Amino acid sequence: MGTGVSPAGSPHCALFTSRLVLTPRPATFLMEVGVWAALGLSLTGMSGLSLVSPAWFQSPSFSYGVFTYCSWPQGDRWNQSCVTFGSPKDMPGLAWKVSAAMLLGGWVLLAISALLLLAWALAPRRLYPGRGPGPTPMVQAAAAASTLVGLLVFPATLASPLAKEVCEGSCTYYSGTCQLSWGYATAIFNAVLTSLLVVIRWPQTTAIQRTTNPSSSDTRGITLMSE
Repeated sequence: MGTGVSPAGSPHCALFTSRLVLTPRPATFLMEVGVWAALGLSLTGMSGLSLVSPAWFQSPSFSYGVFTYCSWPQGDRWNQSCVTFGSPKDMPGLAWKVSAAMLLGGWVLLAISALLLLAWALAPRRLYPGRGPGPTPMVQAAAAASTLVGLLVFPATLASPLAKEVCEGSCTYYSGTCQLSWGYATAIFNAVLTSLLVVIRWPQTTAIQRTTNPSSSDTRGITLMSE
């Protein structure tokens, strides 16, 4: 028995076209993007905490970070006196300025990526009917790259007059009597986590983009012939 009949009554082939239509489930999409946004906001908070910390390198009576340095009487750490650089001109050395600019730029990009992801999830669905994960992986990649450059440049500040005065024998990439402290370690850990997020999300971004924008091979018609 034929599946189609021509106007003259004779059997004729019928054409059935199947088109692949895949749409993300709203609840699943919102949950997944919410998790990524929460991670992004957490990393932004950790990065900001490390930036304002004065404890990147420290000696028994002195410590300094990207924007702040502190000193205290030896043996009385609770009686600290801290100074914040008011502008880049106050930073001692070009390496200090470059590192601060790259690290601050990385933090700003990381915050933007988290806010973009949150807005992407909460925006009305009708505005983005085929929306994928948004542009955040590229922004996160730029944030990670900027932060890594800043972290690599910062040890060059050990050759600055300020560091040489308190870290005896210090020079570029050698801390002398100073030690690596928790602020720098937190920044490194944060940069590693940001890079891992980019590596994990990038394949998912590509897969979702292929789903929301199927190729011609995915949407080709299927023709059934019968007598």
